[in-house]
Amino acid sequence: MTRFLERLPLYLVGLAVALWTLLPIYHLLIIALSPPDKAVAGDIIPQAVTLQNFVTILGSRHNLVQNFWTQLWNSTLIAVVTAVLTLVVGIGANFSISRLRLPGGRTVTNIALLTYLIPAAFLALPMYRTMGQYGFLDKPWSMIFAMVTLAAPYAIWVMNQASAKLPYELDEAARIDGATPLQILRFVYLPLMAPTMVAIGIYALLLAWNEYLYAFLMLSTERQLTLAPALGIFLAFDDAPWALMMATGALYALPPTLVYYLFRRYMVGGLTAGAVKG
Repeated sequence: MTRFLERLPLYLVGLAVALWTLLPIYHLLIIALSPPDKAVAGDIIPQAVTLQNFVTILGSRHNLVQNFWTQLWNSTLIAVVTAVLTLVVGIGANFSISRLRLPGGRTVTNIALLTYLIPAAFLALPMYRTMGQYGFLDKPWSMIFAMVTLAAPYAIWVMNQASAKLPYELDEAARIDGATPLQILRFVYLPLMAPTMVAIGIYALLLAWNEYLYAFLMLSTERQLTLAPALGIFLAFDDAPWALMMATGALYALPPTLVYYLFRRYMVGGLTAGAVKG
């Protein structure tokens, strides 16, 4: 009992944080499951529950969600390609710096991290102009290149911290056995860095999936939009269909939630790799 009382303040703080986090999600689901005429009734417990909003969205039966599946595909494509390219850039840069010991590698790592001193929002307009000059506007590649640019410095830094824990003697032993740098990459580096790679891949994927500002600037036509800016279209109407909007938001939140819970063990282990040195 004494131990419980000692920890009671922590439990109360945890309960308050949980309620603060879950309350908006609860209201989102309540509105999503309410009939359109009851969506903004303000009831804590809904008087009527319906799945019609989800049926309307999945069947593209409303003009605001007629491109739902196309926009979902756009979001998925951009997020997955961003994750893959971020891993390619991060692995290539970190392997060259940490295992091949290229001169100036530490400087490159520090410069990559210093790029985060500039808020991403400040880079939106320069990025928009750059994509326009190269003809990438209103195409998925504009978002992919922008998101890789934002995610790659963090990927390089985290991988550098993780690879610092890998004994360099493994590489030397592989070289004595006649392994080439590519063989060391494939058979030594990649297997040992797998948890960190998963963490970085998921980070980049979720970054691209949730991005609104860059998608709003780079993509213009409804069939090229991702779901994040597409949700903003609902607010362009005086009589916004809130129930439909919340239902779309609930569906939009399902894939990243599923990805996170499937790989949460790797997220924690990968992102904290190298945080403590023995």
